[in-house]
Amino acid sequence: MQTRRHFLYQLAAAATGVAASADRFFTVAQRGGRWWFITPGGAPFFSLGLNHIDASPLREVENGELWRTKYGNSIERWLKEAVAPDLRAWGFNSVGWTQEVVVRGHAIHRHSPSFTFEEYQWLGLPYCHLLPFAETHQWENETRLPDFFSKDFEDWCDYVARSQCARFADDPKLIGYFYTDCPLWVHTRPDNAWKGPLFDPAKLTTDAGKAELRKLATRYYQVTYDAIRRYDAHHLILGDRYEANAPLPMEVVESAKPFVDVLCFQDFKEPVKHLAVWHTLTGKPVLWADGARNVPVKGSTAIRNDGAWYAEQLRALRENPGCIGAHLCGAYLRNNARNRGLRDAREQPDEENIALTTTANREMVAWVPR
Repeated sequence: MQTRRHFLYQLAAAATGVAASADRFFTVAQRGGRWWFITPGGAPFFSLGLNHIDASPLREVENGELWRTKYGNSIERWLKEAVAPDLRAWGFNSVGWTQEVVVRGHAIHRHSPSFTFEEYQWLGLPYCHLLPFAETHQWENETRLPDFFSKDFEDWCDYVARSQCARFADDPKLIGYFYTDCPLWVHTRPDNAWKGPLFDPAKLTTDAGKAELRKLATRYYQVTYDAIRRYDAHHLILGDRYEANAPLPMEVVESAKPFVDVLCFQDFKEPVKHLAVWHTLTGKPVLWADGARNVPVKGSTAIRNDGAWYAEQLRALRENPGCIGAHLCGAYLRNNARNRGLRDAREQPDEENIALTTTANREMVAWVPR
């Protein structure tokens, strides 16, 4: 079974006698009783991505001239000489969300800039890209929530798509576009409770309230979808990266379904359980877009990734016919905000957990049919 979009591409190809656009980009389809990403070459693909890749730890004062002496102050050299070889050696076949936590305070919680088009090219791996349509992330403590029905929101979405999607539109390495990281649809956290959620959950006790939420969510997904499609007609839309351990009304998910190709979730607790639930409820392919288990380091603020836990999740996710990928919230370099990374700020590797992660990734790659 293929997506409706892929089917329409094939009809267009038959009518024109030229290769369908779907054959030049990642798509999603069902094969052998389960969902897969499909590469531009037509092969099934289970995305094994690493999240959070930022070079700034190498420029910390205590590291001296490491950044300049080793990489000549060049992001291009760092990505080509260090990051890309490591990710391939560790069994990752893609990159998830590249932005990294750099300040984690009660008033300010911010991430590094997203990769540019050029940086993705230097990295040379399939990738996902997050579009900053709405700063409604559950960790965002500073920005007022937008009015999705305003002309201002439409104009901003058009700018985001014009400035970014127009540049990415022809890149076959781009898997698709994320939106918000864990949006505050009906929940808040202590540091951002001042602005409230996008929608008052108390209203969901009535049919009128549920209809109001559907109208709000439909507006959001319609505006963002239209903005992308004005500048990029082909790439997958991955949509919001929902927090699997926070309330998520079906009205939001049902409103998203016509406008996204995949349902994506952050989950640091039970990704196997929650992704199975959401695939069963919706029939849509699902992506574990972010998650990890922490292992504290005694006597230190540093945190290690639990490679054994990650391996367990990957093996169990094979039983979910809707799961098409898993992206590790491992971070490439450990900084002083997240305190977790596969290498530390001087590039020393966490050899034990890298080995466990590598074995798990390679097992998954071998499991994917050729």
